[in-house]
Amino acid sequence: MSWQSSPRARVPGAVVVAAALALSTITLTFYLRLSLATATLQTPSSPLPTAASTGNEEATIQILGRHLEPTHPRLFANRSKWASLPDQIPGDEYLSKWNRTIFRQADEMLSLPPPDYKKDGTSGILDIARTVQLRIKHWAYAYRLTNDPKWKDRIWKEIVHTAGNSTGASFGTQGDSWNTDHWLDVGEFLVAFGIAYDWLYDAWTAEEREGIRWSVVDLGLRKGLESFERKEWFLGVTGNWNCVTAGGMIVGALAVLGEDTSGVARSLLGRAVENAERHCGKSVDESGTWAETPDYWHFGTQAHAQLSSGLLTSLGSTFGMLDSHPKFRETGMFHIHTIGMTEKFNYGDCGPSKITATANSLFFYGREYGIPEYGLFQRDRPDAADPLSMLWYESSLKGEWHDHLPLDKAFSDPSGAWVSLRSSWTDSNGVFVAMKGGKMTGHATHGNLDAGDFVLDALGERWAIELCQDSYDAPGYFSSEDQDSVRWDYYRCGTAGQNTIVHNNSNQVVDAEPTVKFESTLVTQKTKGKTDAGGFWIADLTQAYDGMSIKRGVRLLPERSKVLIQDEITDALETSQWRMHTKAHITYSNSGRIAHLRLNGKALDVLLLSPRAAVFHTTKPVRSPKLHPLSGGREDLPNPGVSVLAVDLPPGSLTVSVIFCPISEPGVQCSFTSPVPLSEWSLL
Repeated sequence: MSWQSSPRARVPGAVVVAAALALSTITLTFYLRLSLATATLQTPSSPLPTAASTGNEEATIQILGRHLEPTHPRLFANRSKWASLPDQIPGDEYLSKWNRTIFRQADEMLSLPPPDYKKDGTSGILDIARTVQLRIKHWAYAYRLTNDPKWKDRIWKEIVHTAGNSTGASFGTQGDSWNTDHWLDVGEFLVAFGIAYDWLYDAWTAEEREGIRWSVVDLGLRKGLESFERKEWFLGVTGNWNCVTAGGMIVGALAVLGEDTSGVARSLLGRAVENAERHCGKSVDESGTWAETPDYWHFGTQAHAQLSSGLLTSLGSTFGMLDSHPKFRETGMFHIHTIGMTEKFNYGDCGPSKITATANSLFFYGREYGIPEYGLFQRDRPDAADPLSMLWYESSLKGEWHDHLPLDKAFSDPSGAWVSLRSSWTDSNGVFVAMKGGKMTGHATHGNLDAGDFVLDALGERWAIELCQDSYDAPGYFSSEDQDSVRWDYYRCGTAGQNTIVHNNSNQVVDAEPTVKFESTLVTQKTKGKTDAGGFWIADLTQAYDGMSIKRGVRLLPERSKVLIQDEITDALETSQWRMHTKAHITYSNSGRIAHLRLNGKALDVLLLSPRAAVFHTTKPVRSPKLHPLSGGREDLPNPGVSVLAVDLPPGSLTVSVIFCPISEPGVQCSFTSPVPLSEWSLL
């Protein structure tokens, strides 16, 4: 087998020097820290350079005691951690269960052929890259615990194929097998190959190591240097794109650092670390809410935890990754509070298949931030079984994760304000309602025009649903977040596709900044009583409706068994419509003022308390015929099995008050009451 080009290719010294000189002051600080930390890689046991020898006392002080881990493996765990695992697994319920699952999944993937190179529209070969990473991670874990050569042999077959060196089939463009047109793909491949190189370092022959190292350097890291020279857009944004791309560069560079004689890994590492700290590390707002959507939290935090863990185990420091934003430690709570009784509050784009992206970053964050609730929560989730969980999980964790967590929590930063209210953390038949009211821009073109949008769970079913994204390949889907963006023409992205008020058949104003008010007794599952009034949250959505006053409130009623959503509209000049998407079958009674929703044998009644002249009706989840048709042959994705529960509202001032009443047992009834103005809502 011959690789695409000489694995001994070098970056000319002038290029490396020029790259270093081009770094910003902040970048140079990181570059010096990392360059000095790795300056003695040829003799890892040598002492670090002194201030006198480097001429940079500050940089020397910053890296004191930070040698590169001299042996492999060093990504995410060192040799001693791996050596202790076989003794830890039998005595821990969770490690034992996950270990069995990992081996079962590794076996299931073993007979699968290497993936074909096939681009998926705008997503490139991202699913392929993540699939390869998933396979290699599982097989490499299995090899480290068994030393069975079948795992190594299968990894090698995958590597040869996806590096473009298989004699049986090509893989992408010569020299660009990992598709730099869509850099997420490169980032994920770098992690996959980095794990293969590092975790099986002693198992590879010298020639095999050289081949894998060539792939990491020439197909990934060298492309990373080029991306910095071109100032690629993903190096200047927060969110998953920066975390995955910079994270791949960091993990790949750490894997081959010390053996890469070209200097590419060392030259890139400083830049990538500084870049990730500045952007990926700041992908949350002041409440801990992820900058994009709850689903993209998985992609972003998976990459962030990996690059942070890799730095920690390889160089002894995360280089500020965990504290570059003071509220990053809170993002685990963001995730936990998005999880309802059936699924998460999945507003905005739900994204592509997760594949490798789990919530197991919570194990790493829980350990490093000292927040045991993160690990206690995640260990019972269905995606917990993963090789990284085996390395990050703390077997000493004891207790219940929900003992001290309030049932209500508001995330009030204006850039992504939302609220989560529930009756229980553990009763899958309980009530959960979440509502969004923050800014609709600044979400990496993954958000919707959805101020006031909500989801509702009860009796183990989701009654008010989200539609997730339209096709990522739809023309103009990611064009911009401007008011006239083509994105908002698509039904699932515009205001009509949300569970909120639509005024005059129009989209909301994109740059609105709704304000919110939150009150709660902050009871926990342990402290709540039957008289608990439940929390409430009020969002002033006036800016979203171009100055027409609309306020929306949501609250749990006493005993937390029912939900009230109330809108106050003032001086509307045009008609409006209250909308809720559902998969339930809907019938009506009481002259259309009670909607009976039935889903999978469960029942939920929805009562329209006011306005008295209004009634419920059912409409289809399609764009209004009063709007201009989609241009250029574009079409909305269909929404099969979905109906819209709607209330038509006249111009003027009015209050729309709706109660959601789960029918938990025969005979349960909800009664009509007089609405209380939002200004008079209280916890009493």
